[in-house]
Amino acid sequence: MVRGRWLNGLVLVGVMLGPACGPGGPGTNTTNITPSDAGHGGADAGASLDAGSTGDAGASDAGTTDAGFASDAGTPPLPVTLPPSTSDWRFFGGPQMAGPNTVLGASYDDGSNLWVAGGEEGLFLLRPGASKFERFTMADGLRPYGYMPDGSDPAGSKYLKVLSVSGAGAGTVFVGYHGKPGPGGELECEGNWDGPNPDPSIYKSGDADKVTLTATGISVVHYDIFSGPGIVGGELRGREKLCNILRIRYDKANDKVWFGGNHGFAMGEASYQGNASCEWEASINPPPPAHKTDPFSNEYGHKGCNGVLEHTHPAFNGYHDDTSSVCCAYLTGGYYGVSVDPVTRDVWFGGQMRTTKFHYASSGNNYFAAESQTEDPQFISNRIDIWPDRVGEPNYPRPADRVDDLVSGAAAMHDGTVWLSSFKYGLAHLDSGGGVSARVSTSDGLFTNKLSAVAADPGDQSVWAGANSGGGVTRMRGGSFQTYDGAVFGLELANEGISDLQMSGAGNGRLVVVSFAGDKSHAGAVGVYSGP
Repeated sequence: MVRGRWLNGLVLVGVMLGPACGPGGPGTNTTNITPSDAGHGGADAGASLDAGSTGDAGASDAGTTDAGFASDAGTPPLPVTLPPSTSDWRFFGGPQMAGPNTVLGASYDDGSNLWVAGGEEGLFLLRPGASKFERFTMADGLRPYGYMPDGSDPAGSKYLKVLSVSGAGAGTVFVGYHGKPGPGGELECEGNWDGPNPDPSIYKSGDADKVTLTATGISVVHYDIFSGPGIVGGELRGREKLCNILRIRYDKANDKVWFGGNHGFAMGEASYQGNASCEWEASINPPPPAHKTDPFSNEYGHKGCNGVLEHTHPAFNGYHDDTSSVCCAYLTGGYYGVSVDPVTRDVWFGGQMRTTKFHYASSGNNYFAAESQTEDPQFISNRIDIWPDRVGEPNYPRPADRVDDLVSGAAAMHDGTVWLSSFKYGLAHLDSGGGVSARVSTSDGLFTNKLSAVAADPGDQSVWAGANSGGGVTRMRGGSFQTYDGAVFGLELANEGISDLQMSGAGNGRLVVVSFAGDKSHAGAVGVYSGP
């Protein structure tokens, strides 16, 4: 077993809690709430969430709430020392390559273009053989905001922060955004729509784009991740919850793109070509319909218009605090774990409090049937509590009863199982049915319990995991760990948190793509491993 040094981290990443679904909105109290489907039932109503458990797994341990490692707006280029390339490792980034200060994710497309999520600096591209990155922002066509009911742009200032990327066909990448922060105490994008003063520049912000290279720049198709009027029975005026796309994963076999968000997760059609077929309303404030409508139609916010079905979450009910008799908060958030099962083509989603296997493919590609198997009361076993709460469903935990899992990544394996990483507890191995078969921590030889990403190596099915706050990456195979730290990466990169791990290619020719986030003193970078 090869062990590396633990290096004191300079950066942290965390998961976000947000207001619960439904028309109750922040600050209301609702009793005996039970989840209901998003497409054919009532609203998944509830009051605003508490700040996280106050026991031994509180969200405050996880760090910031916006999936970012360092503020990058208006910051001059930061230096970084790139290690020399070897037969196994290559490194890209820093001002010497016109790279971003912050690297929140990196992914190759099928044309060997390397795409990088550069936070507030935008989207970055390194073409094959190039020595410098190219940068794309809203001025080039990126669209981190949706459409109003009449097809117009939302009024107000726009906000760009690229959180996640997933390469697709040659020259194409799917891009996830952060929603616009609420200035002056206004509600953030998750709760703004249901708040007292909805601001379209906030509630229509974030979501995702499909970006494709053209001869003159890029073309952009926006995924407006919301449910339009009439889709959700209890929210006929429409629903706006997902805005921060923490992880995004392309499923080529099923022509799908999966969005892991702040409040839940969603599905997009990868071949979606835009909203040219939308049936727009006559104004930006149309009256809500009196009854439910077909979610697959071309109406505003329906799948034929925005290419999306949303949202689902393995949520549950819990008390707001440790003493009150008022119940309940609808608990969900932070879906950093997204991985497609190569056996069934179903999708694993891991969040702050629960993990689920979304049985989309095995339900005949029926989104709402899969949603039922995650959300409905009888499917408690598919709301998987990896590091168990002291009080579980169907009972309602108080904050002190909760041990939030803080899932940071998911890696589906070729045998149908999945590995999950946690921002606090290390690794967990789940069998194909969601049963926890193993938990791995520092007591088992893991280099740190504070992990921020995990990926399955298609070459040999080993498991790679990245440290959240410094220490590098480790590879688990054959019952041992091989840790890459400052001896390989240099102290600057090794001290940066790993924001993402992705694989490119298959078999012995695969590439392991490691995103070094950057910190307040040093730029982020991308490391690519091609060794055995």
